[in-house]
Amino acid sequence: MTYLTMVLGVIALLILVTSLIYTFKIGKLVSERKAKYDTQLNEKVQEHPYSRNPVFLAYMIAAVLSLAYIFYLAFTISW
Repeated sequence: MTYLTMVLGVIALLILVTSLIYTFKIGKLVSERKAKYDTQLNEKVQEHPYSRNPVFLAYMIAAVLSLAYIFYLAFTISW
């Protein structure tokens, strides 16, 4: 392992630990707020909870684009 790889690994580990701690803090804050200010969800979101979630939409779009790029490379390189 080179020195640069080790430094990048430590930086990545610090980012992961910081993100985990921040996620737990935000989760605790959201759960406390939700207990106080729980509101009704929109009807459209209740009917289609997965298709209205932007995180799932981002994953689906990324998956479709990745597969399209893989198939494009497979057909252009093999011919």
